[in-house]
Amino acid sequence: MRNILCLFAFLWASAPLIAQGSQESTTANENIYASPKLVVGIVVDQMRYDYITRFWPRYGNDGFKKLIREGYHLKNNHFNYVPTYTGPGHTSVYTGAAPETHGIISNNWFNKFEGASVYCAGDPNVEPVGTTSSAGQMSPHRMLTTSVADENRLHTQMRGKTIGVALKDRGSILPAGHTANGAYWFHGRDEGRWITSSFYMKELPKWVQDFNNSDKAESYMKIWNTLYDIKTYVESGSDENTYEGGFSGKEKATFPYDLKKLGEKNGGFDIIKSTPYGNNLTTDFALAAIDGEGLGKDEITDFLTVSYSSPDYVGHNFGVNSVEVQDTYLRLDQELARLIKALNEKVGEGNYTLFLTADHGGVHVPAYLESKKIPSGYFIDNEFEAALGEFVAKEFGTKDAILNISNDQIFFDYQVLADKDINAEELEEAIAHFALQYDKINMTFTRTQLEGTTFSSGMAELIDHGFHQKRSGDVIFVLDPSVISYSPTGSTHGSGQNYDTHAPLIFYGNGIKKGSSLERTEIVDIAPTISALLGIPFPNGSTGRPLEMVIEK
Repeated sequence: MRNILCLFAFLWASAPLIAQGSQESTTANENIYASPKLVVGIVVDQMRYDYITRFWPRYGNDGFKKLIREGYHLKNNHFNYVPTYTGPGHTSVYTGAAPETHGIISNNWFNKFEGASVYCAGDPNVEPVGTTSSAGQMSPHRMLTTSVADENRLHTQMRGKTIGVALKDRGSILPAGHTANGAYWFHGRDEGRWITSSFYMKELPKWVQDFNNSDKAESYMKIWNTLYDIKTYVESGSDENTYEGGFSGKEKATFPYDLKKLGEKNGGFDIIKSTPYGNNLTTDFALAAIDGEGLGKDEITDFLTVSYSSPDYVGHNFGVNSVEVQDTYLRLDQELARLIKALNEKVGEGNYTLFLTADHGGVHVPAYLESKKIPSGYFIDNEFEAALGEFVAKEFGTKDAILNISNDQIFFDYQVLADKDINAEELEEAIAHFALQYDKINMTFTRTQLEGTTFSSGMAELIDHGFHQKRSGDVIFVLDPSVISYSPTGSTHGSGQNYDTHAPLIFYGNGIKKGSSLERTEIVDIAPTISALLGIPFPNGSTGRPLEMVIEK
């Protein structure tokens, strides 16, 4: 009896401690991950890092400046692979993996198994929805891994929604992933409609139909003039120069641009994409998606992936040093402010997490660099292809050994190699040596090298991470810095040079610290960081690391 009374007294005295320990444990568990109602991922297509610093004095206080001052700014963020194109870029941001893993090795690539070029988001097995055009035959089926949005869907038993929005199909589809509730892109031409495919649904939701019927796209077929007095755009080159493409039907690539008048010769509604108004239209649709899908309305985290595609169209047309690019970014700053304000009103300040980055940068127009005595130039693909064909025919008895040359990759016809008894490694070495002697080619890599060696630094590492054993070619060549295969006007991208790899990265909102860092980070770190923040599994192919410095403990 005495022992029983002692035990009772001990348990009675210990009860508050046990309860306190249980409470502390529960509290700790509640704080091990953030629970934003909505994650908003923003990718700005063709945004060089220096667009933040170059235009900083001209930005308002509620766009880029608000994100940087109240969020966490990674100033030394880079792509860790080549090629730096839109398809691989968007995929890597959301999968946390490089092309070697996720398989999106370019926007278009030669499929050696089909013997034809394929498009990263193209899918002939689905039907267009919202149009009869083949522009709707798209899906993420060529992406081999999950995205962070996929993992959120799986983790929440498919209760967390995912919606993808972009003018470009690939900018909408690849980030949203395989399990998205919807991915929408803009089909211009004579329709000016937001569309999708049967991969996601049988018909457009009513809110999308209503948006299309609102003639919002038509409202942007208007005059594009500079937001401010053009004389104040001193952060860019002169408006009239020889380095810009412009629009058909207008003699000079100079402001102003009458889009309604120029539309007939420039793809109808497609002309909107090549102006800042494409960003306005994207924000309009993104806000309609938040309302139409009820994103961020409950305690289960949703995803909204937004890609601003217009900066890429403008950069390709006018070049990175143009007044047109600067005006596009000054107006994009206002769009970000509009989006943030709407998120605060619709989802609630502090209830969402946002990140902003780019899918690649862009090179200065080589003709402009040449005028400033900076080494640069243009690579003529068909001249190289002809010279290589003659070399292979002379050395190996047939030019048919080369099946395709694209994306700076050379593909062999292995059936011809077998028929002609040509050793693949000997052909690799011979072509690599020939290419290395060719003007404006800086480096070469062979399949044997890339399959048998792990590179850990420099351009070789970037090539390695971009090389997919099954989908890539047999010899890869790298052009000299600031040498491009492109028109003599406008800018492009795709290289492993800093102008293409250095991309902005900003985290903001729920669960994010305020601060900045010059520590080197990589684009593949974004998805695992968001995964760690949410307490969900990393995308299944992710190779990046969570950026601990940005997450509130």
